[in-house]
Amino acid sequence: MRRTMNRIGPDNVSMILALVILVFLITVVSGWFGYSGGDKFFSWQNLMNSVAQAIVIVGLLAIGETVVIVAGGLDISVGSVASIGSVVSASVLVGVGTFGSTFLPTGNVFVAVAAGILAGMVAGVINGFIVTVLRVNSTIATLGTLAAFAGIAFLLAPDGKPIGVVTQPDFTWLARERLFTGVPIPDLNGSKWTGVPVLTVILVLVTLFIHVLMAYTDFGRAVYAIGGNEVAARLAGINLTRMRIAMYVISGGVAGLAGVLLAARTTSGNPINGVGLELQAITAVFLGGAATSGGKGTIIGTFLAVMLVGVLNNGMNLLGFNTFVQRVALGLLLIGAVAISQWRQMREEKTRARALAQQS
Repeated sequence: MRRTMNRIGPDNVSMILALVILVFLITVVSGWFGYSGGDKFFSWQNLMNSVAQAIVIVGLLAIGETVVIVAGGLDISVGSVASIGSVVSASVLVGVGTFGSTFLPTGNVFVAVAAGILAGMVAGVINGFIVTVLRVNSTIATLGTLAAFAGIAFLLAPDGKPIGVVTQPDFTWLARERLFTGVPIPDLNGSKWTGVPVLTVILVLVTLFIHVLMAYTDFGRAVYAIGGNEVAARLAGINLTRMRIAMYVISGGVAGLAGVLLAARTTSGNPINGVGLELQAITAVFLGGAATSGGKGTIIGTFLAVMLVGVLNNGMNLLGFNTFVQRVALGLLLIGAVAISQWRQMREEKTRARALAQQS
C-alpha cells in the first residue's frame, strides 16, 4: 500500500479523495438539504457531455500553464491567447479577416488548426521575450499581454465580429464527434452509452504528451531545476533564457489549440471565446499541488484538479446554483489552493531545517 501511495503521490491521492468526497456531496448529501438534481450526475449523458467536454478547454490551458508555474513563472494571458487561436483558425478556415485573406489556403482543416496553434506559439514567444530579455516580472508581463492579446483578437477578426464556421462540418467534427460509440457498455442510470467525445481524447493525449515531457526528459528536469533554484540551474549549465521562452511557447501553443477547439465547439471564432478562462486554469494548477515559488507540481495533479473543478461546476449546475455563486466558489477555491500550497511549502521548509539541525 505504501509503495502504491508513493507511486501515485500524496498530493494526487488527496485530489482523488477530494474528488470522491465532492461527488458524494453532490449525489447524496445535497438531497438531505432539499436540493434536487444530484441524482442526474451518474448518467452517461451528464458524464460524457457535461463533464468530459466541459473540462477540455480549461484542462488544456491548465496543462500548458503548469509548465510555466513549475518553473516559478506565471502566464495570466492564456485566455486571451486562446481567443487569438480561435479567431485565427476560423479566419484561415473560411478565408475572411486578417489571416484569411493571406496566402494560406482556405477550407483546409489541418491548415486552420495549425494556424491557430502557431498563433498561440507566437504569443508565447512574445511573453517569453518580455520576461527574459526585457526582464519584466512574469505576473506583470502576462497581465499586460492579457489585455494586449485580447485587443489583438478583436483586430484580427473582421470588424471585431465573430467568424462563423457552422458551414464547415469537417472542422466542427472536432467538437461534435464521439469515438467508441459501438462499445457494448451498459446503460447508466437509464442513460445509454454515448461514446467518448473527440475533445476529451485530445485532452488526454496532450496531457500524456506533456506528462512524458516533464517527467522523463531533460527538458522537464531543467524546468523543475529552474523552479527549485534558479542560480543552481544556471551554474549547472542550463540556458535560462532559452528554457523560459520554450516554456511560454509550450503554454501558448497549447492555449492556441484550446482556442481552435473553442471555435469548433461554439461554431465561431469569437474574440471573447477565452475571456475569463485563465482564472480557472490557474486555480487548477495550484489546486493540483504546484507551489507558488516553483519547483513543484505535476501534470497528473493538474489533470485531477481540472476534473475536480469540472465536477464542482457541473454539480452546482445540476443543483441549480447560478453563475455568480459558481464564481464565488471558484474564487474561494483559488484562495484555498494557494493557501494550501503555501502551507505545504512552509511545512517542507521546517522539515528540511529540522533535518539539517539534527545532522549538525
